Amino acid sequence: MSVILDGESLTLEQVVRVARGGERVELAPAALDRIRTCRAMLERKVAAGDVMYGVNTGIGELASVVLDDEQTRRFQRYLIYNHAAGIGEPAPVEHVRAAMVSRLNVHAKGYSGCRPEIPLTYVALLNAGITPVACRKGSVGACGDLSPMSQIALSLMGEGECFWKGRRLPTGEAMREAGIPVPGLEVRDGLSAINGSNMITGVSALWLWDVERWTRQAEIAAAMALEALIANVKPYVSRLHELRGFPGAVTSAENLRRVMDGSDLMTGRMKVKVQDAYSMRSTPQVIGTLRDATAWARRQVEIELNGCADNPIFLPDEDEVLTGANFQGSPVALPVDMVAAAVTMVTVLSERRLNRLLNPALSVGLPAFLTRGAGMFSGHMLSQYTADTLIAEQRILSMPASVQSIPAAADQEDFVSMGLNSVHKGLQILENAQGALGIELIAAAQALDFREFSFGRGTQAARAAVREVVAHLDEDRPLYRDHNNMARAVAECHVLDAVEAAIGPLE
Repeated sequence: MSVILDGESLTLEQVVRVARGGERVELAPAALDRIRTCRAMLERKVAAGDVMYGVNTGIGELASVVLDDEQTRRFQRYLIYNHAAGIGEPAPVEHVRAAMVSRLNVHAKGYSGCRPEIPLTYVALLNAGITPVACRKGSVGACGDLSPMSQIALSLMGEGECFWKGRRLPTGEAMREAGIPVPGLEVRDGLSAINGSNMITGVSALWLWDVERWTRQAEIAAAMALEALIANVKPYVSRLHELRGFPGAVTSAENLRRVMDGSDLMTGRMKVKVQDAYSMRSTPQVIGTLRDATAWARRQVEIELNGCADNPIFLPDEDEVLTGANFQGSPVALPVDMVAAAVTMVTVLSERRLNRLLNPALSVGLPAFLTRGAGMFSGHMLSQYTADTLIAEQRILSMPASVQSIPAAADQEDFVSMGLNSVHKGLQILENAQGALGIELIAAAQALDFREFSFGRGTQAARAAVREVVAHLDEDRPLYRDHNNMARAVAECHVLDAVEAAIGPLE
């Protein structure tokens, strides 16, 4: 099966399949027709001597410099050389592949003015598994992700480096071995490959996919902790949340009920408090807020995946060239910042439930720090320290990058989105969240081991999944292996898969 790129219907799920699963891509025939039509318009205007930004002029502050015919032919190569100016370690292969498929879908709209050989070469590289090397850092998220996209575009000249078949090698060598022709760069081709926030958008698509799955695991961990703390389940009744009207809270409460379905708590057999602490009864409202933020961010990213993120834009039907700022990364950067802060917020809630599981004054009869040998043993006391330091780092990283503009290019580019910084810190926030949530899962499973009533079917499946990774803590042992193994299991959705296999997909 292939993902067909038509410029209109690319989804997060398809980006994940191409970037991580190696699924093949194809340009829709209609998209190729649009690309050819647009290119013919551009060539007519160049032949007529029309002055067009980035075609026969310089760029940025040098946009007023008009190039002669010889300079126009050579300009695209120097453009890519000059902008391949990043720094740091290579971006992960899946990030570069996501950026490439995002850029391809821009070309598929047929407004970029490039030759069809440009997107077709990217299609061939993706399908062959050849991934250009692009430094992680260097983009300010306006005029597009110029640095990483230029390193990718070096491949269009058979230059730069790539990863292929487990090796890092010159891209030209890999293309020769794979039988992929080098298209070279003609007028407009280079700028058409780089002038959009496609690294921001592609990586955001992967990250949001992971956030959505982490959110469901946060609800599973919460349900386990609520059962272990013998919670009053009235705060999770659907009617309560429907009356307020936030869809994320309605969904979150439903998922909590489904995980706990069949529990003695749900059937009313357990004596419970009249009202629990906020960290327990506010769970649907808090996780629901993350859900609503993520839903908006998904809409924004999918609009961008299918939008005309380029400059200039060539409109064959109107015979018009529009210049503007459709490369600006802010429409994605702000939602990413918001979701990242919301992940931190939900992680803080997780740690507060962890605290209640460990603190004998709050745990409704559980042994101190979840160990029978408190005093001789410290149980999971230090697990909370680890969760706390992860959250401290999350809080630092939750400052929005999208308000951190620093002007560049002699103040021609005097407001930039810093969207790739938004994504990078979002990735670290999520990694920390996976670790902290793993610690709550370990503690909740340990606490459930001390309870003697019937748990929900989802809770039982979740506890069994945790026990496949981390053994019950009878006596103290080094916990770093448990923490790391469980964090990895959360990243791989081990608990989520087990619960959904037992009770069906969560919302």
